[in-house]
Amino acid sequence: MPSAPPPGSHQQRFTTLDRAQRVRFRRAVTLMLMTLVLPGSAQLVSGKRRVGRIALWTWLTLLVVGLLAVVTSYFWHGLAFWAGTSTVLLQVLRLGLMALAVGWAYLFVDAWRLGQPLTLQRQHRLAVVGVNGFLCFSVAGALLFGAHVIGVQRDFMLSMFGDGKAVGAHHGRYNVLLMGGDAGAGRWGLRPDSMTVASIDAETGKALLISLPRNMQNFPFPEGSVMGEQFPDGFDEEGMYLNGLATWALDHAELFKGSKHPGVDATIEGVEGITGLEMNYWAMVNLEGFKDLVDAVGGVELNVRQRIPVGLPHDSFFRYIEPGTRTLNGMDTLWFARARHDSDDYSRMARQKCVMSAMLQQVSPQDALRNFEKIAGASSAMVSTNVPRGEVDRFVDLALKAKSQKIATLSLVPPMVNTANPDIDEVHAKVAAAIAKAEGRAPEKTAEATAETTAEAAEGESAETTAPAAGSPAPEQGAASTPAAPATPSTPPAVAGGSVGSLSTGYAANQSEDLGAVC
Repeated sequence: MPSAPPPGSHQQRFTTLDRAQRVRFRRAVTLMLMTLVLPGSAQLVSGKRRVGRIALWTWLTLLVVGLLAVVTSYFWHGLAFWAGTSTVLLQVLRLGLMALAVGWAYLFVDAWRLGQPLTLQRQHRLAVVGVNGFLCFSVAGALLFGAHVIGVQRDFMLSMFGDGKAVGAHHGRYNVLLMGGDAGAGRWGLRPDSMTVASIDAETGKALLISLPRNMQNFPFPEGSVMGEQFPDGFDEEGMYLNGLATWALDHAELFKGSKHPGVDATIEGVEGITGLEMNYWAMVNLEGFKDLVDAVGGVELNVRQRIPVGLPHDSFFRYIEPGTRTLNGMDTLWFARARHDSDDYSRMARQKCVMSAMLQQVSPQDALRNFEKIAGASSAMVSTNVPRGEVDRFVDLALKAKSQKIATLSLVPPMVNTANPDIDEVHAKVAAAIAKAEGRAPEKTAEATAETTAEAAEGESAETTAPAAGSPAPEQGAASTPAAPATPSTPPAVAGGSVGSLSTGYAANQSEDLGAVC
């Protein structure tokens, strides 16, 4: 065992100095770790009490407020939805995170200074600089990235949603007209290729999708509307359909005084006349931009029931999506929803509903957070809407409620509806019945339906009166009798793209109480 160096020797002085260096090094590192865990604590123990108290109380206040917000949001989701959609709060949070990043970085630098780096050995000094730089840039970088994400969300809210007046629910439901149109010169916003009313229960979020064919003709408009005054007998403009209302309105924009979207206004008036529902809001979806949204969430899984063409035969990229359960990218999902080659308009409408259902069910909050910036960018380029910013939190809440429920559908298409000359009273009755069924109540009978029921009952009673009594002789051979209905042959159902059905019998996704089950 080596003997201890004699007192006062050079070796003892070196050992004492080395020990002191290690103590100072540990103290310097400890001050920086204290700043990481409890900002301001390093200043408190080092004599800078005023700075330390301000930093510590600021941190503790933010911690308590953050914990309360998380706990409250867990039990009341509305707080989180409001916080994520309020542009004022988002700006405050963004600036607050930026200020916090600068303040925390200052505390790290100050903790490094309090560690007296100039008194440390060279290797210790380099280690302290490295640790301080890593902690400083990591914490400040994370806070600045958070500020960036919040800024993206705020810009998304400002660019997509307006500051218009909120419209209350109509008879307990929010009716939103969803229109899809192709991007391109002279097309975006002019001729919507698809029109679907999302009728949403204001309490439960239960959704009913009502699709209208673009080739609907001879339909009325609400009384007192601009289009109603121009076409009091219904829209009978030669060669024009429902999707041509937007073009007609833009050609006669002077009739829609003060309107920024006369084409949309005219389309809404047509949809209201057909369905008998009053629209709360509208959203126009750019189908080309839809590709980016699907790619942003990593694709969507769809049940492809038969070959779906991607593009047209003359396109260089023309190919087919083969049958099976497949995860499609944005390009293929777009063509799954829009293809009409080897198909028809009503099959396309059914497939579009299947895409809506799949997106609602498959895009989780975790996916949305992971791909938030891509989704925000794609959505801003994809959607134009008049939903005010103050209503977004409400619809986010309703969307999450709808995620756990079955989506009902109703399509005003053949064979149920004659699109060339629709019976509007019957259409209104079908819409009312579908809404009643979605809400779990019996549909209200109209006066005509009550009269028909009474007549049928009277006919039944008359038949019973004229029927032979028990024991009476059977009718003579050759007498008139009611023939038995012929048996319907059992044939396998046809399929078209995303849903069981055919043009003659109708597609299941167009008329269903559970959209997910028929897609």
